Amino acid sequence: MTAGPVEILPLGGIPEIRPGDDLARLVGDALERAGGLVEGDVVVVAQKAVSKAEGRLAQTHDTVRLILGEARAVRRRRGDLVIAETEHGFVCASAGIDRSNAPGDGWAVLLPRDPDASARGLRAALAARFGPAPAVIVSDSFGRAWRQGTTDVAIGAAGLAPLLDLRGTTDARGRVLASTQIAVADELAGAAELVLGKAAGVPAARIRGYRVPPGDGSARDLVMPPERDLFP
Repeated sequence: MTAGPVEILPLGGIPEIRPGDDLARLVGDALERAGGLVEGDVVVVAQKAVSKAEGRLAQTHDTVRLILGEARAVRRRRGDLVIAETEHGFVCASAGIDRSNAPGDGWAVLLPRDPDASARGLRAALAARFGPAPAVIVSDSFGRAWRQGTTDVAIGAAGLAPLLDLRGTTDARGRVLASTQIAVADELAGAAELVLGKAAGVPAARIRGYRVPPGDGSARDLVMPPERDLFP
C-alpha cells in the first residue's frame, strides 16, 4: 500500500563480491553515496551477492548431483531439468543453484543456508550505521507455473510482513474480501529487479516511498502450505 510515488534506485559501485566480504559495509557504502536511508526505506539485495559473501559456492562438473544434494525433494524431473523443493521449502528449478555470474568455469552459486537470517543481519548492520532500520529483502529469480520467463521473488526478509492480508476488509463496493493476500515482498523484489538486471553488476537497490506492511515475518510465509497446494 502506498500513498505516493515510489522510487527504485540501483546501488551502484559495489565490487564483485567474494567469500568473506563484508556485504553490509559494501551495501552501506553504496547507500552512503546515494544519500543514506530514511525511515520506511526498503533495501533489496540479490541472492548471489549474499551467497558469495557467505561462501555458498561449489565447484563441480556434475551439476545434477549437486542439485540433488541441495534438494529436500524432487517435484518434477525431465533429463537434467530438475524442479526441486529446497530445505527452505522453496520449489524452484535446480534447487536454486545457478552457474551464471559464478566465480569461474566449474563453479556454481548455491542459495544461502538461511536467507531470513541473512536479511536480519544486513538490517541490523545498516540500522547501526544509519539509524533508520530498513526493511531488507533477499531476492532471487524464480520461474512460475503457467507463465513464461522469470521474475525476482523474496527468499529472505526482515523488517516487514511479507504478506499483506486483506481478508475481512472490504473492496471499493463494500464487498468483504474472503481470500485476498498480496505478496508484497515478492512485488518489491520484482520491482527492484528492473534496476538490477542480470548482467548489470548491480546487486542491490533502495526502494523509497512504499509503505510496507508492519511486522517482521519470514519469506517462508510466502510458501504455499502443503494443505493448500493443488499441485504437489
